[in-house]
Amino acid sequence: MRNRLLFYVNGRRHEVEDSRATWTLAEFLRQQERLVGTKIVCAEGDCGSCSVLVGRRAAAGGQLVYHTIDSCIALLFQLDLCHVVTVEGLRRSGALSPVQDAMIRCHGSQCGFCTPGFVVALHGLLEEQAGNGCRLTEPQLRTGLSGNLCRCTGYVQILEAGKSVDPARVARLADMFDEREMLAAFAALTREPVRVAARHDGVQTLVCLPRTIAQAVAFRAAHPEAKIVNGATDVGVQRNLGRIDPARFLYLGAVEELRQIELSDDALTLGGGAAWSEIERTVERVLPEYWRIVTRFGSPQIRRLATIGGNFANASPIADSLPFHYVMESQIELAGPRGRRCVPIAEFYRGYKQLDLAADELITRIHTPLPAPGYALKLYKVTKRRDMDISTVTAGIRFRPVDGMLQEVRFAVGGVGPTVVRLPRAEAYAAGRPLDASTFRKIGQIARGEIRPLADVRGGIPYRRKLVENLFVKAFHELSLEPLAAG
Repeated sequence: MRNRLLFYVNGRRHEVEDSRATWTLAEFLRQQERLVGTKIVCAEGDCGSCSVLVGRRAAAGGQLVYHTIDSCIALLFQLDLCHVVTVEGLRRSGALSPVQDAMIRCHGSQCGFCTPGFVVALHGLLEEQAGNGCRLTEPQLRTGLSGNLCRCTGYVQILEAGKSVDPARVARLADMFDEREMLAAFAALTREPVRVAARHDGVQTLVCLPRTIAQAVAFRAAHPEAKIVNGATDVGVQRNLGRIDPARFLYLGAVEELRQIELSDDALTLGGGAAWSEIERTVERVLPEYWRIVTRFGSPQIRRLATIGGNFANASPIADSLPFHYVMESQIELAGPRGRRCVPIAEFYRGYKQLDLAADELITRIHTPLPAPGYALKLYKVTKRRDMDISTVTAGIRFRPVDGMLQEVRFAVGGVGPTVVRLPRAEAYAAGRPLDASTFRKIGQIARGEIRPLADVRGGIPYRRKLVENLFVKAFHELSLEPLAAG
């Protein structure tokens, strides 16, 4: 078992075997390496000023694949066997990169604080597009930069800069850094679990990076107090806000089995460690409704870290993914010292942040039946902003139309109680009713009376009730345009 982390920053090797393993990546870059182009502003993964590029070995090996992440909420142990490239690493031989040059020519920077994050994110977009020779389009830029905020330029100049870059002039990171040493070092260690123990200011810290589910379960059983980390998009925020200060961490991101995604003709099985960016790519064609919701989870930087297992375990009543899994009646697979078991999603959530999950168990997979041809499925996320916003209300609507009548009806809504809830009264009314406007108006009225929402900064009780009612009317009109929109 290895007792230290290994990673590279701008081509330079680093090994960490002390309490710095629990720092954020941004803290390490700024405090240890003095790479202050990586800014810390929100410390919550919202603004993108801390964006860096992270290269990980491709599944097939042989190369590093780079993506942009938020370094302010990524904990250092998540970067084991990775290559981190900061904005400073994009300059070669003292010359600005084509992206940096474009930002200057198009006046894409005013105060400049957010500029390094935009430069890194633009490089990441071009890295992902490498080989096709096409310039970035405005839709690609608007989506790809949705996790980067600027309060000076109004974004127009930044979009112009992105569109002006000739991709043929942008060197690939594989050509900018000699990856042979990195790949050889990473390949030799990919199967080796990691355990970093250290003492700092009288506190004993312990970080475990298992490689198998069995190793993870064993550590969990021995250290039930350890904070489980998948993507850290919530844990990193809580840690930065001072709400938690764990001394022990169990990181599941190194367990390959947990990252696996299986898609068949009638089912989707997602490993608990599957990142939303990978799920997004998998479901785009087979589940376009789900894909449409997934693409609004945070930002691209967040989706590359955040996982479905973390989303389920966080147990938020406004978790955007849950209405789909409720109406599809997903099963959650859990693993612990006593073996594995599956729990229906409706039984998994017992109350606000209360789960049918023992202290020594882990979420390993989510099994979801796919809607058969002819089923109708509509998913909704209502927010004040389209991107980077927390839901006010979420909803899932699924049924099978038979001879113009509603059958096999499933409704679920979030943001209206301590958990996402099914609507049994509305479902019972809808079953066997005609698929017409009056039916859906009545369903909405029943649903409105069936929920028990609370008021908060995102909306009051009457507002949430009206939203739920109106979503059923909206679903009818949308389905009238696509009568049998399945998935």
